[in-house]
Amino acid sequence: MTTLVSYYPGCALHGTAREYDESTRAVAGLLGVELRELPDWNCCGASSAHATDEGLALDLACRNLTIARQQGRDLVVPCAACYSRLKAAEQGCVGAGLGDGIRVVSLLDFLSSPGLLDALAARKGRSLDGLKTVSYYGCLLVRPPKTTGAGHHEFPRAMDRLMDAIGVTALPWSHGTDCCGGSLVLTRTDIVLTLTARLLDEARAAGAEAVVVACPLCQSNLDSRQADIFHKTGRRHDLPVLYFTELIGLYLGHGEAPRWLRRHFVDPSKWLASKGFL
Repeated sequence: MTTLVSYYPGCALHGTAREYDESTRAVAGLLGVELRELPDWNCCGASSAHATDEGLALDLACRNLTIARQQGRDLVVPCAACYSRLKAAEQGCVGAGLGDGIRVVSLLDFLSSPGLLDALAARKGRSLDGLKTVSYYGCLLVRPPKTTGAGHHEFPRAMDRLMDAIGVTALPWSHGTDCCGGSLVLTRTDIVLTLTARLLDEARAAGAEAVVVACPLCQSNLDSRQADIFHKTGRRHDLPVLYFTELIGLYLGHGEAPRWLRRHFVDPSKWLASKGFL
């Protein structure tokens, strides 16, 4: 039986994070989920609108929730920044009579729900046993907990459960919700380099061979800044930063998985090939 939900890709997944969008759609299809893209959706306002005009930021998000309400289905959101803005607007929109009766759900929470975890286990894909990763959630998927409803906002486990289901070892570490610098990448690159270098150092110290993420901005900061960190500090990480959907797609044997992976700044192809997964 196919599960039908509304899907809000957001701006990044139609641009710099196409591999996240493509792997999301591919994995959903293989698990019996139809993602019906929200018709005529608009930017949610992250991150410029909410920093400059609170009313505009609310209006942008509420318009999307109004469309979702018209569709009558829960709204699944892969981008952590979009999810944060839509969740923040959810109460205000419902108070104004807009968006009532639908839920905004992060893709990570949606795919790690018991029913879809069972569906993933039932697929009996190629186990990725031997891959050692750390799960990086970032700030916006779980905080603030009053907005997101996250029960374990300091130590979330949703991504770890998904990795466990496909045979990937999700190593314990204490930095899964530390900030990577977010949207300071253009205004305070120095802060971004300091924070991302610390995260990459801690991931290596935990024994990780890759970092698994669920946020386009986190992925970009951790992946694209490794060369800058090396030039600044002399520390070379060469640590792949992968979307969790890419690894699930690889587990399920999707033919496009190698193409998604090759788009990253730190190409994981040789690492995965050396372990027999590509």
